[in-house]
Amino acid sequence: QVQFVESGGGLVQAGGSLRLSCAASRSAFSSNLIGWYRQAPGKERELVVGISTGGSPNYADSVKGRFTMSRDNGKNMVYLQMNSLKPEDTAVYYCNFVNAFIIRAWGQGTQVTVSP
Repeated sequence: QVQFVESGGGLVQAGGSLRLSCAASRSAFSSNLIGWYRQAPGKERELVVGISTGGSPNYADSVKGRFTMSRDNGKNMVYLQMNSLKPEDTAVYYCNFVNAFIIRAWGQGTQVTVSP
């Protein structure tokens, strides 16, 4: 089974930083098409960072310049470094494939709460 497990969320003040981690199964990690989504209560899930045609991270305009995705191939981990956090970043964050054909069921995600 392909599995993603998110962690690292928490409560942070506006302007602060947080690093989220995504532990992927080896089979899932073999794909370069892993990105980050988020969903606030009562709102639609949105893609925060996808993968461009060239294989590099493609950030949503709302987080561009503040969020950075990286990978650790040795640990099968994907990270999301979030800086200059804003209250509107408050959401549950998920990692998953960004290709619709291979996207998996959503896990529990990790809650990020940014206070004013």
